[in-house]
Amino acid sequence: MENLLGEFIKARRARVRPEEVGVRNYGRRRVPGLRRDELASLAGLSEPYLTRLEQGVDRHPSVQVLESLAGALRLDPDAAAHLLALADPNPTRAPEPDLADDVQRLVDAWEAAPAYVRNRRFEVLAANKLALALADLYRPGRNLVRDLFLDPVNRRLFPDWAQIAQQSVAALRAEADPRDPRIVELLAELRADADFARMWALHDVRPVRDEIKRFDHPEVGRLELRRQALTIAGAEDQVIIVYQAAAQSPSAAALARLSAPGPDAGWSDR
Repeated sequence: MENLLGEFIKARRARVRPEEVGVRNYGRRRVPGLRRDELASLAGLSEPYLTRLEQGVDRHPSVQVLESLAGALRLDPDAAAHLLALADPNPTRAPEPDLADDVQRLVDAWEAAPAYVRNRRFEVLAANKLALALADLYRPGRNLVRDLFLDPVNRRLFPDWAQIAQQSVAALRAEADPRDPRIVELLAELRADADFARMWALHDVRPVRDEIKRFDHPEVGRLELRRQALTIAGAEDQVIIVYQAAAQSPSAAALARLSAPGPDAGWSDR
């Protein structure tokens, strides 16, 4: 059984610089970040107990212990919530709802904005025509993280590919259940990619934010679009992602060309 909690604690311990938490640094250190005894002292734990946590002997510490560790590791609220979730002995797994017909109609109604629906596994469930014209990545049935890393087309699509890839890995860790068999299978496939393996090993945790995303489309050129994530009432595991261009901007003009019927519209790099 994978030691999810212990791996997270060890990885985040290695990223805390001693001087950030008031630990005096006496020259050369044998380990990056904090030593185990230093973290134990900062969190008010015994070193043997922290060793059991990191080795997976104890997998379900109390909330008080986890909160102490989160503070000592200087975790932000997203990473602290992830730490607590990893130690939950009985994670709640509600049945995954089907995509409602009205959600598909809502997505289709955004004729001037690319929009799609994904779940917490980053599997695309639905998309409107403009999203499909923007990128084949958004075709229903595809997995956004898998395609981002394993399809070379997407490394050309995003001029900020490295940044987007890192954000996607952090979002996958924040949203997906690492005990889900389909996530386990996805991770096994993705770890064969050196870039993914390196980013996953950082144990960053950051849900999707509303922010600017840039595309280099093979037909209409550069687009800068604001991504907005909308939750669906009654289906919190599903998210609508909508891209919008600033009014009267070059990106708005490019989207208009992309949505126009004709041979120049749509994805043609396959």
